[in-house]
Amino acid sequence: MRWLKLERKTFHKRETRETNIELELNLEGSGSSEIHMEIPFFPHLLKTLVFYAGWDLVLKAKGDLEVDQHHTVEDTGIVLGEAFLKCLGEKKSIKRFAFSMVPMDEALAMSVVDLGGRPFLYLETPNLGERVGEFEIPLIEEFLRAFTNNAKITVHAKIWWGKNAHHCLEALFKSLGQALGEASKIANKQEIPSTKGIL
Repeated sequence: MRWLKLERKTFHKRETRETNIELELNLEGSGSSEIHMEIPFFPHLLKTLVFYAGWDLVLKAKGDLEVDQHHTVEDTGIVLGEAFLKCLGEKKSIKRFAFSMVPMDEALAMSVVDLGGRPFLYLETPNLGERVGEFEIPLIEEFLRAFTNNAKITVHAKIWWGKNAHHCLEALFKSLGQALGEASKIANKQEIPSTKGIL
């Protein structure tokens, strides 16, 4: 049987009084990204996730940074989650589940994902402080929750240990990217990966 390369890509946009975010996402990509966002460090994490997932992403995000970074980061999670869900389509033949554990120097992070339609986030981290440079670390949980809720996926993510917040968060996004990329791959079967027959 010949397997054709799927077109699993989309353009998605969300505009509110607080933010204006648009992106192009391609699950059948090469790990390239182009991110325009006036927030420090966070684009680095997004590029890391996309690279290890093997996707392509073009993202333009503007927000009310005169208030703080919260709306822009959270809404980015919403838009990326909605786009990911759209790219998955009816989820026929995807692997669905995946696990990845990644070290970065003294830090160790793990991500386990299920793309089965049940939105849930479990996140556990050591005390990473309040900021990496000017980026507000607590917003990582806001981003991940917005992403998982709108992608309708389950994510269990844990930073087992680490002292450097940059290393810890980068390891986390590497592991999440690997897990999402693996779970969204097409397996050699033409069926919905569920005993229910539907996701």
